[in-house]
Amino acid sequence: MRITLCVLLAGLSACTSMVPRKDIPYPLSNRESGDPVKVVSIPLPIIASSPNEGVTSGALTAFLIHDKQDEINTLLAPQVNYNPNFGTTATLYGAFYPTPELFWEFNLSKSTKVNDDVEVRFRDTTFFNNKLELNGFAFYSTDGSARFFGFQSSSPKEGETNYADQEFGFNVSAGYKIGKFYQLVFGERLKGVNVMRGAIPSLPFIRDRYTPNDVPGIDGFTAHAQRLAFVYSTLNSPHMPTFGGYAKVSVENSLKVLGSTADYRHYEVETKGFVPLDDARYVTAFRLAYNQTLGSSVPFLERSILGGETTLRGYGRNRFIDNSYFLLNLEERIRLFRWEVFGVTADWEMAPFVDLGSVMKSLAEFKSGSFEFNPGLGVRAVVRPNLIGRVDVGWGNDGPAVFVGLGYPF
Repeated sequence: MRITLCVLLAGLSACTSMVPRKDIPYPLSNRESGDPVKVVSIPLPIIASSPNEGVTSGALTAFLIHDKQDEINTLLAPQVNYNPNFGTTATLYGAFYPTPELFWEFNLSKSTKVNDDVEVRFRDTTFFNNKLELNGFAFYSTDGSARFFGFQSSSPKEGETNYADQEFGFNVSAGYKIGKFYQLVFGERLKGVNVMRGAIPSLPFIRDRYTPNDVPGIDGFTAHAQRLAFVYSTLNSPHMPTFGGYAKVSVENSLKVLGSTADYRHYEVETKGFVPLDDARYVTAFRLAYNQTLGSSVPFLERSILGGETTLRGYGRNRFIDNSYFLLNLEERIRLFRWEVFGVTADWEMAPFVDLGSVMKSLAEFKSGSFEFNPGLGVRAVVRPNLIGRVDVGWGNDGPAVFVGLGYPF
């Protein structure tokens, strides 16, 4: 009865309930849950803006379900928002952490105009005495705000076009630990892409300006690729690292004989590091990455891409596309204070950052003058050990960009 009352009043005020465990089915509760289960509901406004989507406003209620240690191991967040381009959107998001070794999440979303999204993701490291890690991601989505400006780092703002990027498929991987710090990863990826008219009427449709000969893949494509990666990691947490280093070398191969639209290969090298000071009140975080795509008639969305909330935060998603990219991210994560709100303890962080990156045909055509320099500032609420809410504001040559989301950018 109390949880029902919380649902009815969530739009007006937050409340904390102690609910019998039998009344909360799996996976909302699990063997790590107490009895009764502590449930905190927090209503929040939604005000977000990004270069591609524009301004979005609405409201959500976050239901935070705690375990025996009074840590959050389940998040359920229904929300409703409005965007002039997509109309009204209803979304249900869930994240579940039954144990430190197991994680899965889902997102269900439907807009009155163009957009929709169905995603399920999991990570499980419980096999073979925690030596085998399995990851899976299945998805079906349509994004009516997608943009294409042309290839190369010099692609002008005036070349901007819009389309609806409809994608469906899966991505699975298995990683086996070798010793304490090394991991060998095998992966399989299948993705189908349809390119349709988008939701931004003020911009030209991509196929009205470009042809399939100019831009392979704009009439749709299929990618079926196999991946091999070697990983080194001394990070103290897979989700919220404050100390350690990470390095990955990977190669991915796409073949027509296995169903892909074109033959091509991806090569990637990535390093990350986290250096704490003053008992991790200050954490210097950096990432350095190089990506290269080799092949002929490679679909435009399968090439090396920069732009968006995890790469160049001064631009919208997929702003720069070419055969290669070079990327450097540097930020200082500063814990300002620790605050308990509605029985939930959160670390509030400020994160000044700099993103530096460029796309190019190959590393041999590296030109320092082609690099984008994106300074910015982030604000994060960190609820350990699992949840991070963040707002990042970056500045690029196209103007400021604002991103709101979950998780660290890297």
